Amino acid sequence: MSEGLDYKFLAETFFVALSGVPTALFITIVALLVALPLGFLLALTRINQIPVLNRVAQIYVSFVRGTPVIIQIFIIYSSVPLLLASIFDKYNIEMNVYDVNPIWYAFIVFSLNTTAILIEVFRSAISTVSKGQLEAAYSVGLTNVQAFRRIIIPQTLVVALPNICTATVNLIKATSLGYALSLQEITLRAKVAANVGYNYVEAYIDIFLVYLILCSLVEYLFKLYEKRLSRYRAVGI
Repeated sequence: MSEGLDYKFLAETFFVALSGVPTALFITIVALLVALPLGFLLALTRINQIPVLNRVAQIYVSFVRGTPVIIQIFIIYSSVPLLLASIFDKYNIEMNVYDVNPIWYAFIVFSLNTTAILIEVFRSAISTVSKGQLEAAYSVGLTNVQAFRRIIIPQTLVVALPNICTATVNLIKATSLGYALSLQEITLRAKVAANVGYNYVEAYIDIFLVYLILCSLVEYLFKLYEKRLSRYRAVGI
């Protein structure tokens, strides 16, 4: 091994790591599309103290927030195929569950994990909206859906957006654990490239830079959207 950094490898592998960004973003987008509405609905069950659902949501949040993401990955990656195999055998379905693209397991893990985080984000944000506004909406003839769409949700988003931004950035960084599922994302691509010459330091620097750029860009976009939503806070509706 040569001393010092291999700058040629560093430059080349940066683009190798960059090629894993679409996979990381794809997982992030799918997880958010699942987690945002589900987290909002489960937050409502907690606020309204709906029997059973409130308790289930509470246990679910405690479990997810109290366990490492990597452990959640191993549990789901190991248990789901076994569960599906038993179901397929029972109903004579001819399908090899072990041929399923691992990205589906990533969707499950990161959707469940992000949902648990967003339940608490939305629960605290919704609580800041006065109940009197909802009652006023009903008094002028708005339906429940219209009241939430026009009054509750916009104000909730204004309050929740910084935490949603944090959850999104953390989700993007968590996709680096996709290597445990053999996903060709940023981390695995860079580490595979480093295997030939044992240039792991350079590979980790590239991974660091790619995630830093990606997360900074996402934070910037959220700030732009937060400015756009701020009009709801300004007019007080």
